[in-house]
Amino acid sequence: MILLSIHNLSFPIEDPVLKFLLVLVIILAAPLLLNKIKVPHLLGLIIAGAVIGPNGFNVLARDSSIVVTGTTGLLYIMFLAGLEIDMGDFKKNKWKSLTFGIYTFTVPFVLGYLGGYYILHFSMLTSILFASLFSSHTLIAYPLVSKLGIAKNKAVNITVGGTMITDILALLVLAVIVGMSQGDVGTEFWLRLSVSFIVFALIVLIIFPIIGRWFFKKVDDKISQYIFVLVMIYLAAMLAELAGVEAIIGAFFAGLALNRLIPHTSSLMNRVEFVGNAIFIPFFLISVGMLIDFKVFFKSWETLEAAGIMLVASIGGKYLSAVATQKTFRLSKEEGKLIFGLSSASAAATLASVMVGYNIILSETEAGEPVRLLNEHVLNGSILLILVSCTISSFISLASAQKIAESDNEDTVSGNTHEEENILLAVNHENTVDRMVNLGILIKAHSNTEDLFALNVINEDKNESSVKNAEKLLHQAADAAAAADVKMQTLKRYDNDVINGVNNVIKEQDITDLIIGLEDEKGFSPSFVYNLYNGYLQNDDVNVLVYHAAQPLSTIRKYAVMIPENAHKEAGFFHALLRVWNIARNSGATMIFYAPENILDILQKIIKKANIEAEFIIMNTWQDGERTATRLKDDEALILFMAKRGMQSYIPQMRLIPELLNRYLNDNNYLLIFPFSEFDKNSPEIRSVGNHGDFVEIGNVIQKIFK
Repeated sequence: MILLSIHNLSFPIEDPVLKFLLVLVIILAAPLLLNKIKVPHLLGLIIAGAVIGPNGFNVLARDSSIVVTGTTGLLYIMFLAGLEIDMGDFKKNKWKSLTFGIYTFTVPFVLGYLGGYYILHFSMLTSILFASLFSSHTLIAYPLVSKLGIAKNKAVNITVGGTMITDILALLVLAVIVGMSQGDVGTEFWLRLSVSFIVFALIVLIIFPIIGRWFFKKVDDKISQYIFVLVMIYLAAMLAELAGVEAIIGAFFAGLALNRLIPHTSSLMNRVEFVGNAIFIPFFLISVGMLIDFKVFFKSWETLEAAGIMLVASIGGKYLSAVATQKTFRLSKEEGKLIFGLSSASAAATLASVMVGYNIILSETEAGEPVRLLNEHVLNGSILLILVSCTISSFISLASAQKIAESDNEDTVSGNTHEEENILLAVNHENTVDRMVNLGILIKAHSNTEDLFALNVINEDKNESSVKNAEKLLHQAADAAAAADVKMQTLKRYDNDVINGVNNVIKEQDITDLIIGLEDEKGFSPSFVYNLYNGYLQNDDVNVLVYHAAQPLSTIRKYAVMIPENAHKEAGFFHALLRVWNIARNSGATMIFYAPENILDILQKIIKKANIEAEFIIMNTWQDGERTATRLKDDEALILFMAKRGMQSYIPQMRLIPELLNRYLNDNNYLLIFPFSEFDKNSPEIRSVGNHGDFVEIGNVIQKIFK
């Protein structure tokens, strides 16, 4: 049948298999061919869409299948922008985002209005709608920036926040102009729009996280979790349309709502990004290209005139807005370019507004020709605007993002301190493996993907069942890590004593952090406590982390971090603190630090340059901390800094912690951290600070580490 359809091939292609195959070939070939000549593949997909589309060689029609998949891609871009935004940094930069949003809305709007009213001689109503076309923008280059690992950069954060503001304002103008053209603007209109938008925002930002937290607690199936994410995207988009705003705003709000529930280092995040970047987003770019018709620019001078004004108002306005933002907040030159690159593309909201305006017929001429709110010259000019703006956005964003990424790589922790990081997971129980892997990935400071080790020690005779069980656990650990695009090195070891086997691997592999998992039902058993204090903690140069997970990491909203007196004097304190920092940074959870006042002073100095959400509460006595720990809610977890006998921060009450946790926190997540007591694993800079114990030096060094 397929051979017969190919034999009788006609354009546009109707065979669904052949259509999908052709699109996949384009998606595959674009990066391979264009990367060699330094052209962003996003641009290649748009051009390919123009070539094969109805205005090119008419190989494919822009039918419902292309539109539906392309719409998903557009929603995906906005969803990823909300999902990957660093909420701590977003809150710190909210006024910067608001300022940029006002800049990037106002400047292009003024230029567009002047061009439409005084040069193209549009009516005031048409000129206002015409001007709003250039205020919005589409984050079409966001996947490029995210792929380079700088999605958390301040410039990106400001631009993403500003995008939400300017798109809402532009689409609000569209709603008002449409209402005015139909004589429907009054008190009732404004009341209905305001109330519906507030209700929509409250539902998505408050109820969606509650539903998501419940779902991720109850459902472990990976496929179901991904489908749930898609449902949330489309549900938010539908609610946005019901509220009278565009679906892309709903998708962005859905990303914000699920931001804390999908950790940036998780396997679910990896699947969300993979499917979007592999299928949905390329389909959207190809569908945009299919709208481009080069022939219209040679038919009418009015079209070229309208297109020229649109390009100046849009590209020029976005450039001036980016420069103003850069100067206002003293950003670097490359950050200013990145803001311009990300915000210069016009596609989604612009096209939506043009189509709405084009479809509104105000009256008819004597000859029966329709008089539209936006004429065909503006419609055709918008196609050129999409092509040119997406081209500029792709090139500028890629060039500036690469320079920022290179600069960031030079300032990484490893580059400054040469600190080693090798994390060992001692896997013994099937139900703890995935949780331990997720924690190991979450606490990693480096981008190196080969610093995680999973170990199973076989202390019985080399019988077939024990060997198979070890291989099963290690394979499970490797699969869990691979789902998050992390390579896990698996180690199988034979030893008469499990603790000796673990300790020998620590020495052989230069391990810096050892993670031990507790079973839900057992918690701290007497044998485990004995092995912990008399075995694992005998390693003086390794951080030991004891982890109990009663629910997924992504569902934890707050962590109570308790730090005893003199903990900052321990050799491994700052290394251990970095692990806590990474949990907050990668999960988005709020850290509530309970510690003596002098330690909180150090932490508050550090937090000024950090991008995590934290609160500080003075803990006068250890008993105060214990009482707080017993009152944790279901979605809260405990992180406890511990010490073994002989260390400066050790207190006798620490021996009672296992019993307390078994009694009160069996249904909560908790993590006990025993910092190392020697400096063998740390950098010279940390070593000198630890020896002198000077608070100012500690603050300076820790700022480098947490950068």
